[in-house]
Amino acid sequence: MGSSVRVGLSVLGVCALVAPVAQAAPEPAKQAEAVGFGGAVSSVDPDATRVGLDVLRRGGTAADAAVATAAALGVTEPYSAGIGGGGFFVHYDSATGEVDTIDGRETAPASAREDLFLDNGQPIPFDEAVTSGLGVGVPGTPRTWERALERWGSQDLGEVLRPAEELAREGFVVDETFRSQTADNQERFSAFPATRELFLPGGQPPAVGSVHRNPDLAETYRRLGAEGVRALHSGDIGADIVNTVNQPPVDPAAGLRVRPGAMTASDLEDYEVIDREPTHSDYRGYDVYGMAPSGSGGTTVGEALNILERGDLAAADKTGYLHRYLEASKLGFADRNRWVGDPAFSEVPTEELLSDEFAASRACLISDDAVLPAPAAPGDPGSPQGCDGGRGDGEPYEGPNTTHLTVADASGDIVSYTLTIEQTGGSGIVVPGRGFLLNNELTDFSFTPVSPGVPDPNLPGPGKRPRSSMSPTVVLQDGKPVLAVGSPGGSTIITTVLQTLTGRLDRGQSLVDAIAEPRASQRNSATTDAEPGFLSQPEAAKLEALGHRFDSTDEIGAATGVELLPDGRWLAAAEPSRRGGGAAGVVVPTP
Repeated sequence: MGSSVRVGLSVLGVCALVAPVAQAAPEPAKQAEAVGFGGAVSSVDPDATRVGLDVLRRGGTAADAAVATAAALGVTEPYSAGIGGGGFFVHYDSATGEVDTIDGRETAPASAREDLFLDNGQPIPFDEAVTSGLGVGVPGTPRTWERALERWGSQDLGEVLRPAEELAREGFVVDETFRSQTADNQERFSAFPATRELFLPGGQPPAVGSVHRNPDLAETYRRLGAEGVRALHSGDIGADIVNTVNQPPVDPAAGLRVRPGAMTASDLEDYEVIDREPTHSDYRGYDVYGMAPSGSGGTTVGEALNILERGDLAAADKTGYLHRYLEASKLGFADRNRWVGDPAFSEVPTEELLSDEFAASRACLISDDAVLPAPAAPGDPGSPQGCDGGRGDGEPYEGPNTTHLTVADASGDIVSYTLTIEQTGGSGIVVPGRGFLLNNELTDFSFTPVSPGVPDPNLPGPGKRPRSSMSPTVVLQDGKPVLAVGSPGGSTIITTVLQTLTGRLDRGQSLVDAIAEPRASQRNSATTDAEPGFLSQPEAAKLEALGHRFDSTDEIGAATGVELLPDGRWLAAAEPSRRGGGAAGVVVPTP
């Protein structure tokens, strides 16, 4: 996305102070791959990557750099992430060989019930839930940062947030991605005076090359650094969040119906992140770790890998490989939609979903010369017997945005961190005077059961975490790091991570090539979303001959990753073109 007026001459280091510009400024340098020593950072934005690398150069840990990078993304990618949202933080500790996770997912207010999004027994229009106080969950990102630094950081929150504070105050150079995302949201942004003032200067999207500043967010970061995250979870900032949720500050002239929420100061004060055990799958000698429920990424990626392990993807031709990848994704999503939710509210069979026995009962449904009916029925992980298929129900909606960053430090610690405010632009509501957008994560709940008459673990509830597809992943072998990867993209996150992993681990692609590969995303529906580049391959016609049906979509995901090379160097990888291209960097680059 955008770039700071303190733009790095490259994401690898040297910085130059650039005066505010009246005419178009050059866009910052981006690169999809970097190799070297001392640690690595990969994100979608060069300013955020630069911030993370600077933290590593000052001796910071992977956790320090991840929080700093995330805070910078809150400035330059405010429509995807920020302190008004939440996320999942996966950490590998090189000293212990342990992988740990922090669940910083947003929660529903204590007042929420299963009928949260019903009106007279019927689901409210989805657009009314998206742009509302009703869809706003209690933010989890600030406490995620606090907890990560407590456990694995070497710097305090104020020190880690200072670069993002400066970036917000001095500004970044607007690029085409930022401008177009603003334009896509212009109508609803215009309805909220604080949002309009911040993101629509003169009532229009900012011009490419102009400098976008956010002094209110700079002050909010300063307060968080000086006072700790209690500055947001209580006191005047917390009061402003609650007031904004419950009385959305909409311009009456906009003629937009904005439903209020029912968040309280206690909801904010009582919010806690959860230290969770990661999911674990043994895949062809690799240990694949992900996020446990309420996240569905770890179980669904893990189940699909377990299914795919029963075939030789390396030896298959490309059509055969893609066919099995799509079919395994279909089955994984059928099981995800039936079984995965917040484990505090329903019994989620995480261990059973990841068992070899269950994978065998699902893999036997896949044929090399035919396509499973879709939607496929879920299996029973508690009793994986036989090889029974059948038809099920479709996929619930999940917003397409979010952002992901991956970091490694000089000692070998790794962070894979996905954070979000849900929809592009979240709720569309900026907290007046505070400089950040509120999320609309509660729209990730099922409004009504996906399958009528069948229990749905993802209905709203008081203090409940909505199911998420975020899939930050770390891969080890013999206790040592191999790679880490993740992506934005709503429910397509799962398939993006799965396709990237199989491309790298099975098909012998480099990490950057696996990330760049044209994507298709099958999520237990009659048709598969596919990028134009995927559809232009000769394999697409062969897949259609098997029975696959495709819908074209412009773009799926925007992955980042890091990999430890055999010679001890780090490789950072990002998108070559999606979302305008990503920014990979290392502390000490080598040829």
